[in-house]
Amino acid sequence: MKDGLFADLLASAEEMVRIEQGVETPSPEHIHTYSDIDVRAIREVTGLKQQDFAAAVGVSYDLVKSWEMKRRQPTGAPRKLLLLLQANPLIIDQLKAI
Repeated sequence: MKDGLFADLLASAEEMVRIEQGVETPSPEHIHTYSDIDVRAIREVTGLKQQDFAAAVGVSYDLVKSWEMKRRQPTGAPRKLLLLLQANPLIIDQLKAI
């Protein structure tokens, strides 16, 4: 590993320790928070069963169950798609057609 890259990595790790210990506070632009998504409420508004909702969204039935039971939270593209569905449930008709 190049010395510069190692120095950056070490500095990042040391910063993380200081933040964890409460010695340092991360700058606001480096703090990311995500609110929970109520997948069951979104699905119920669409009027679909879990299996049909999973197929429309492009994920597995088991994943939809995990989201609804709060064992997992949606991330990445599925999260964005669910947020779009939350704002406009009628999009589900277009998803079912794909």
